[in-house]
Amino acid sequence: MGEAAVEGFSMEEKRDFNGGVENEDGEFDPSAPPPFKIGEIRAAIPNHCWVKNPWRSMSYVLRDLVVVSALIAAAVYFNTWVFWPLYWVAQGTMFWAIFVLGHDCGHGSFSDSPKLNSIVGHILHSSILVPYNGWRISHRTHHQNHGNVENDESWVPLPEKIYNKLDPNTKKLRFTVPFPVFAYPLYLVRESLSPGKEGSHFNPYSSLFPANERKSVVTSTVCWILMAVSLFCLSFVFGPVQIFKVYGVPYLIFVMWLDFVTYLHHHGHEQKLPWYRGKEWSYLRGGLTTVDRDYGWFNNIHHDIGTHVIHHLFPQIPHYHLIEATRAAKPVLGKYYREPKKSGPIPLHLIDNLVNSIRQDHFVSDTGEIVYYQTDPQLHKFLATKLE
Repeated sequence: MGEAAVEGFSMEEKRDFNGGVENEDGEFDPSAPPPFKIGEIRAAIPNHCWVKNPWRSMSYVLRDLVVVSALIAAAVYFNTWVFWPLYWVAQGTMFWAIFVLGHDCGHGSFSDSPKLNSIVGHILHSSILVPYNGWRISHRTHHQNHGNVENDESWVPLPEKIYNKLDPNTKKLRFTVPFPVFAYPLYLVRESLSPGKEGSHFNPYSSLFPANERKSVVTSTVCWILMAVSLFCLSFVFGPVQIFKVYGVPYLIFVMWLDFVTYLHHHGHEQKLPWYRGKEWSYLRGGLTTVDRDYGWFNNIHHDIGTHVIHHLFPQIPHYHLIEATRAAKPVLGKYYREPKKSGPIPLHLIDNLVNSIRQDHFVSDTGEIVYYQTDPQLHKFLATKLE
């Protein structure tokens, strides 16, 4: 039915035609309450998409570990400055792929066995210096509060009052590429990254964790320390430069991947998307502000983590079913689903999304239950002056 035919209907009826509500300009309003419930999305997804196959999940672990081992062997064998940069990019990408599998363990989408999820998750995440349980718990908070300015856990907008209290150098670090894509280690430590929030992913008594999760946090922190000590000892055996080349640089590439991808899951869409407070927030509305991304050749390598909307609404779905589940849910989601821009082999187009968002998305209003990112024009003048 065309737009002209819709004009004579009520707002509620327009929701049925448009998959949402139009604003005063006749454009789709992504902040409007959707005309469907989460149960309708769930019902549209085939039953087999919810099935977790531990053997299939383990096959991806084996695949990634074989590639990681082969890359290390190749780097040591060739040991030339022509090969090392190729190794760093490839291995850093594989570290990111390993993180995604550990991330599935944290959600319980790896298998139905909590023990298997915990063992595999600790091994994978500790190997790349991520405290598995510390991260798992805070990431659970993120999923439970996605899109909520007050309670979300990762890449949360700063209210204007807090933003204005930041010193100029802190603003420069937060809103100048490439500094934000190296933020993850600071996020784990926590204190220096998120003004207005407190806690460390390594401290069992952190405000991030309930009392009944403290032993779990201790376990993952001990595993992290063992990995860090192992790398320290290996630096005496093989030399610190060799360990930095084999492990250190790929770790930095992994951190870049993690921050790049997780930021773009919630920022940088061509149309500004809402954040919520108070009664306007709901689990469904918050989840619908997430964004799918196409990463070209890397989609399969990093286990389709760019297929993110359905993952955020239903994190129990294994990664190898996300594409099919998204395809089935799209008719229900309507305009609330934003089709990702098709990527070439390398997702260079997403760099523009990242840079533009970091330059423009600085803070949100201190008031209002539906808010959008605003831009600080004085920050641009400050940064321009510094560059001069």
